[in-house]
Amino acid sequence: MDVVMLSRLQFAAATMFHFIFVPLTLGLSVLIAVMETMYVRSGNEVYQRMAKFWGKLFLINFALGVVTGITLEFQFGTNWSRYSTFVGDIFGSLLAIEATAAFFLESTFVAVWAFGWKRLSAKAHCVAAWLIAFAGNLSAVWILIANGFMQDPTGYEIVQTAAGPRAELVDFWAVIFNPFAWHEFVHTVTGSLALGAFFVVGISAWHLLRKNQMDFFRRSFRVAVPFALVASLVVAGQGHFHGNHVAEVQPAKLAAMEAHFETQANAPMYLLQIPGEKENKLEALPIPSMLSILAFNHPDAVVKGLNDFPEEDRPPVVLTFLSFRVMVGIGTLMILVGGWAWLKRNNIDDQRLLLRVLPFMIPLPYIALQAGWIVAEVGRQPWIVYGLMRTSDAASPVQPGQVTGSLVAMVLIYALLGAAGIFLMVRAARKGPHKA
Repeated sequence: MDVVMLSRLQFAAATMFHFIFVPLTLGLSVLIAVMETMYVRSGNEVYQRMAKFWGKLFLINFALGVVTGITLEFQFGTNWSRYSTFVGDIFGSLLAIEATAAFFLESTFVAVWAFGWKRLSAKAHCVAAWLIAFAGNLSAVWILIANGFMQDPTGYEIVQTAAGPRAELVDFWAVIFNPFAWHEFVHTVTGSLALGAFFVVGISAWHLLRKNQMDFFRRSFRVAVPFALVASLVVAGQGHFHGNHVAEVQPAKLAAMEAHFETQANAPMYLLQIPGEKENKLEALPIPSMLSILAFNHPDAVVKGLNDFPEEDRPPVVLTFLSFRVMVGIGTLMILVGGWAWLKRNNIDDQRLLLRVLPFMIPLPYIALQAGWIVAEVGRQPWIVYGLMRTSDAASPVQPGQVTGSLVAMVLIYALLGAAGIFLMVRAARKGPHKA
C-alpha cells in the first residue's frame, strides 16, 4: 500500500475516532445549559442534580475528545506537509483562530463549571454552562470553515514561490462566509444536538424501564425529547438544501451519492439500486424526475452523470452511495422514533415498548454522523482541496513503513482509550445520579 493511502487511512482513523466524542460534546453541552437555566428559574433542585449527572458524562466525553483530537493537527505536518505548504496561509490561520478564540475559552469554562458548584452563585454557574456550549459550537464554526474551504475553495489566489505554487489568502470574508461551510455547520451542529438528545432520552428510558429514580429521569426525558425531534427534523430539512448546494459546486459528488452515470434531464431516482464503480448492477422501480427535483428543485433539471467526468476525477461510488443511504435511513428513523417519544412524553412510564426501543437509538446518531462525513470526504476525492490540489499530491515525502508503524500504534492507543472511555461512561450512566 502506498504512502498516500496509508496516510489517508491514518487520518480517517484518527478523525472518525475523535468524532465519536465531538458531537456529544456539542449537543450535550446545550442540554446541560438548558437544565441549569431551568434550575435557576424554578429553584427546583432536581434540575441542578440533572445538570450535575449529565455533566459528569459530559466531562468524561470532553476529556477523551481533547486527547484524541491532539494527533489530528500534528498529521498536517507529519503526513500532509505538501498540503500544509500549499494552503497553510489559509487553513493554518483558521485552525489557529479555533484554538485561541474557541477551544481555550471552552476549556477554561469547563474547569470553571466543574469546580465552581460551591464557589459561584447559581446564575454565574449557569452563565459558565452557556459559555461552554457557545465556545464548543464556536470551535465547530472555525473547523467547518476550514473544511468548507477544502470542499469549495474561495477567497484565495495562487502565488508562485521558490518552493512552487501556493494558495494565499486575499479575501478573509469570502472564506468566512463560504456557503458550503455554513451548510456543513448547520447540518453538523443540529445533528450533534439530536445525538445529545437521544443520548439523554435513551439513558433515561433505560432507568425508567427499571423504575430507577422516576422523577429525575422522567424530567430528563421531557427536557431532551423535544430537542431530539426538532433537531432531527431540522437536519433532514437543511440536508436537502445542502444537497442542492453540493449539486451546484460538486456535481461529481452528487452523482456518486446517487450512483448516477448518464447525464439527463428529468433524472429518475431508483428505489432498488445496486451500485458499481463503472456501472450499476441493478436499477429498478424508478421515480420519474425525482433526482432532478431533489438536486435542483425542478423536474426538468439536468443532472450530470459520472460518465461525463474523466475516470481519474470520479470519487469512489459504492462507498459514497452506501454511506449516503445509511445517513438518510437513520435520519428518517430518528424522526419517526423522536416523534413517537414526543407524543408519549406525558405518560412515558406506561410505554414499555418505547422504553425498550429508545436505548438502542443511542448509537444510531453516531453512525449517521460518521456516514455523513464519509460522504463529505470520500465524495470529495480525488481532491484534497476541490479542483485545486489532488490528494495524491498532498502527502509528505515519507516511507510507507513510517506511516504503517504510526498507524498501528495510533490504532492500539485509541482502542485502549476508547475502551476506557466507554467503560467509564457506561458505568456512570448505569449507576445514575446520587439520590437526593
